[in-house]
Amino acid sequence: MQISNEDYQQFKPLLFSLGYRLLGSVIETEDIMQETFLKAFEINEQNIDNKKAYLCKMMTNRCLDVLKSARHKREQYVGPWNPEPLLLEKLHTFDPSERMIQNEGLSIAYLRMMEHLTPDERAVLLLKEVFDFPYSEIANIIEKKDENCRKIYRRAKQKISLVEGESLNYEKNKSMINRFIEAFQMQNMDALLELISENVTLYSDGGGKVNAAVRPIVSLPNVLALLFGILKKAPEDSYFEIKNVNGQPAIIIYMNSTLQTSLVFIFVKTKLTKSI
Repeated sequence: MQISNEDYQQFKPLLFSLGYRLLGSVIETEDIMQETFLKAFEINEQNIDNKKAYLCKMMTNRCLDVLKSARHKREQYVGPWNPEPLLLEKLHTFDPSERMIQNEGLSIAYLRMMEHLTPDERAVLLLKEVFDFPYSEIANIIEKKDENCRKIYRRAKQKISLVEGESLNYEKNKSMINRFIEAFQMQNMDALLELISENVTLYSDGGGKVNAAVRPIVSLPNVLALLFGILKKAPEDSYFEIKNVNGQPAIIIYMNSTLQTSLVFIFVKTKLTKSI
């Protein structure tokens, strides 16, 4: 049984979704996905009963290798590391199965929490919770016993439990962002206090290309002072739009006709608790 061009079209969204959630990087995911398919096209094995599991195993193993080798680089990274935002222009164009692949476990908060997991914990959590693989297939993919996979899953769930209270209601969250924008532009502190947690934290990541805060900005006064300072220094042609980033509404800021910043919020119990 060989991997065909039809298989490429069918499984490409799945492999991208898996790789992006594991790595938090669009470019790395695309490179590894192409490597996976190129290798799969060369293989001519008659005992491939499940192409989906076969391709996911190849993709997962390549991503795990990258994660393990990248750990030292992440530790030496200057400032907070954030997942690369994924701009989704067309929210309602996928069929139900593709929409699940696009949105489930995709939020920035979820991906940031993945940084607290080991590579194996990431893989097991995603394959079980997001892609609904049975433990028997997960064990085959990461080459561990079923019972080990169950234990890894339980550990991963405990570590990532902080995002379980995150609101993923797109329209409701978009309404809150509109209220935030109005209050921010009017510098209405009472309205901002109603919307944003006093314990808000801003994680700024310039990707090594633009200036960013080296340390997380903690507390509402400090975060607002930073945002108001950026607004004052913004060029006259700056403007913003609300767009779908990682399945949730976010503020996209343009300066000098170029996308400059994405402001992504984490919604918990109807308040903006963190921004990235």
